[in-house]
Amino acid sequence: MVATSALGQRSGMAPVVQARVALWTFVVVNVAIVEVLFVTAGTGKNEVLAVAKFFGLHAALVMMFQLLLVARLPWLDRRIGMDRLTSWHRWVGFGLLWTILTHATLIVLGYATLDDSSMGKTFLALAGVPASLLGMLAAAVVVVIGAVSTRGVRRRLRYETWHALHLLLYLALGMAFAHQLIETTTFKSSVFAMVYWWALWLFAFGSLIVGRVVVPLVRNSRHQFRVAAVVPESPTAVSVYVTGRHLERLPALAGQFCVWRFPGHNHWWLANPFSLSAAPNGRSLRLTAKAVGSTSAGLRNLKVGTRVFLEGPYGAFTTLHRSKPGVVLIAGGVGVTPVRSLLEEHTPGDFVVLYRVRDETEAVLLTELRQLVHARRGRLHLLTGRTDQGARPFEPAALHHLVPDIAQRDVYVCGPPAMTAAVLTSLRALKVPGGQVHAEKFSLA
Repeated sequence: MVATSALGQRSGMAPVVQARVALWTFVVVNVAIVEVLFVTAGTGKNEVLAVAKFFGLHAALVMMFQLLLVARLPWLDRRIGMDRLTSWHRWVGFGLLWTILTHATLIVLGYATLDDSSMGKTFLALAGVPASLLGMLAAAVVVVIGAVSTRGVRRRLRYETWHALHLLLYLALGMAFAHQLIETTTFKSSVFAMVYWWALWLFAFGSLIVGRVVVPLVRNSRHQFRVAAVVPESPTAVSVYVTGRHLERLPALAGQFCVWRFPGHNHWWLANPFSLSAAPNGRSLRLTAKAVGSTSAGLRNLKVGTRVFLEGPYGAFTTLHRSKPGVVLIAGGVGVTPVRSLLEEHTPGDFVVLYRVRDETEAVLLTELRQLVHARRGRLHLLTGRTDQGARPFEPAALHHLVPDIAQRDVYVCGPPAMTAAVLTSLRALKVPGGQVHAEKFSLA
C-alpha cells in the first residue's frame, strides 16, 4: 500500500510555526541564563575584559546553536526543512565569526591595558598560555571557514574541497570547548554554571552525533539498502530502484529526499541529494536523476545488488504542511520528482500540476505524471518554450490565468533556482499567503 498522510486541515499551530517557536524559545531561555551567569559571576580584571567575557559567553552559546541547526534532527527537519536550517546556519555562522573576533580583540586589548603593554606583545604572551592558545586556534579556524564560505570564494571551490575545509569547524568547536573548560571563571563560577555548561555542550554535541552519525548507521545496518533495478527514463535521465529489509519501518514521506552514496560506484565521500520520485511503499525506494554531474550521469551504470548508503529521509516538502483542500504542484525540469511522489500519496484534494520544460522531450516521467493526474481527476498543464524567446508562464497574470483560485490553494514549488524565484515573486504579487507556499532547495550546502 502506498504511504498515506492525513490532510493537514490544521486546527492549531502550523508545524513550521511550532518548530520556529521551539527554536526561538530555546534561544531566548539560554540567552537569559547566560546573561544571569555573566552578571552573577562578578566583574573582570578591568572593564574591557568584562566586555570580552560577555562576548565569549555568547560566542559559546552561538556555537552550540550552530550545531543544532545542522544536526538534522528529524522533528526540526520535517517542519522547517534542511535548506532553511542550512541557510540559517550560514548566516548565524557569520555572526559567530564577528562575535569571536570581537571577543579575541577585546581580550588582547584588555590585558594590554592591564599590563601597560602593546597589543603585539600581549598577543604573543597570551599565545604561551594553553587556554588562550586553544581559543586563538579555534578563532583562526573559524576565520578560515568564514573566508571560504563567502560567495565569491565558495563559487571557485569544488563542493568536496569546501566540505572538507568546513569539517575543520568541528575541530574548532572541540578547541573552543577545551578553552572554555580551562577558563575557571566561565565554567566554575558556581555549581549551577558548571551543570548548565556541561549539559548544554553535551546536548549540542549529542544531538549532532545522534543525527549525523548514529541514526544513519543504525538505519543502514537495519535496512541493508541495495540497488534492485536501474531503468533509463530518457537519454539523459535514469531511475534507480533501491530495496532493503523492513522498509516499512523507514520514516519516509512523499516529497522528501535522501543523501545517497554508492560506495562500489563512487568514492565513499561523494554524496548526492536526490528526491524520492515515488511515494514510499514499504517495499522499495526510487530516485530519478538527470545527467548533470559525474555521479548522476554514472547512475545508469550501477549494477543490480550494489550496496547503497542512505542518509535521511530529509525535507519539509510534504503534505504535513497542507492547510487547504486544493493544491497546486509546480515543477521545473527534474524538479518534477518530488511532485510526482506527492501525487501518488493517498491524500484527498483538487490537484493542479504545472510542469515547466523547454520542450516535451525534456519532460521526465511525463507519462507517469499524466496517469496520476488522470487518476486524481486533476489538471496537468505542460508549459513549454524558452524563456529567452518570450515564454514566461509564471508571471502573475499567466499564473492567475492557469489557476484562477491559486490564492485559496496550497502551492508546492520545486525546480531550478531561477524558476523557483520567479514563481515565488508572482505568488507574492497574487497575495498567496506565505503559509500556503511550500518551496525547498534540495542540496547539501
